[in-house]
Amino acid sequence: MKISSAAKAFVAGLAAGASVAATAVQDGTFTGGEVVTTVLAVLGALGVTYAVPNRPAETERVVPGRGL
Repeated sequence: MKISSAAKAFVAGLAAGASVAATAVQDGTFTGGEVVTTVLAVLGALGVTYAVPNRPAETERVVPGRGL
């Protein structure tokens, strides 16, 4: 199954945002600083995960000793 980079980034952003938001509301409030932290976590996860390429399929890899 092939997962696109955009779907991979979306899931990573969702996971990062949910974990930061869950930690932030432990005291019962969601302050402005916590909102900024949540947004930065989501954007960071989206950007980094989208920038990292998916691993190529086994047939597309270069095997040491076999050349290109």
